[in-house]
Amino acid sequence: MPMLNVDGNSLYFSVKGKGIPILFIHPPVLTSINFENQIKELSQYFQVITFDIRGHGKSQYSSKPITYPLIVSDIKQLLNHLEVKKAFICGYSAGASIVLEFLLTSKEQALGGIVISGMSEISDCRLMKRISFAIKLAQARAVSVLAWSISWSNSITQKLFIKMFMDSKKGDPRNIVQYYKYCLNYNCTSQLGNINIPVMLIYGKLDKPFYNYARLLHEKLPCNELMFIENADHRIPTKSSNALNEIINQFIKKHTSTEKTEVNLYGR
Repeated sequence: MPMLNVDGNSLYFSVKGKGIPILFIHPPVLTSINFENQIKELSQYFQVITFDIRGHGKSQYSSKPITYPLIVSDIKQLLNHLEVKKAFICGYSAGASIVLEFLLTSKEQALGGIVISGMSEISDCRLMKRISFAIKLAQARAVSVLAWSISWSNSITQKLFIKMFMDSKKGDPRNIVQYYKYCLNYNCTSQLGNINIPVMLIYGKLDKPFYNYARLLHEKLPCNELMFIENADHRIPTKSSNALNEIINQFIKKHTSTEKTEVNLYGR
């Protein structure tokens, strides 16, 4: 099982495939297993990198509080460990906010960003209440309850549910609470104009509560494309994986070429 030592913490990661690197970031409670369909399909064309955020899944509990800057720092160390100069950074839900943070603070290591059901801030009461309730469950050390609910809602087969649940319930409640709280208070909307590299925005047509977040990012980001997937809700990586994988494939091909990518990835 590949592990990276970061500040004395063991960080689980996986790498599959060759070519242009894509790194995926999961939301609280869930783990890298959430991107199983992306690993399987996209690794035929690209180098797919996934990891478990500290205190989640197979990664060790972090004595340092989980913040987006800390996660960005871990990603940079992982890319350096893999000798990857630049990668496409892709995140789902709260993980998509970390993509924005990465592009704002570490764009020199990014070829572009892919935001799946993401947001630059949380401004609607419905989502605030859901996150606040999840925080209370984690604080009550009911991680198994959270893991069961979130894994069930994100899975499409019994086999995937079991894998997601077994991995998610390993999460440490302290780090999960920290991740949720940072997500709840994060706001980078006023800085979006500083992200001048390509960003793909992907949302489900049925995910109407996130329309405002999609519109906000589309209006504020200088270089972006917005796409809604038909018959899809918020849980795109698992429940609309074929459409998602095709969009990612086309986006990466559009924004790279053999000559340009060689320079970007390996610095030659």
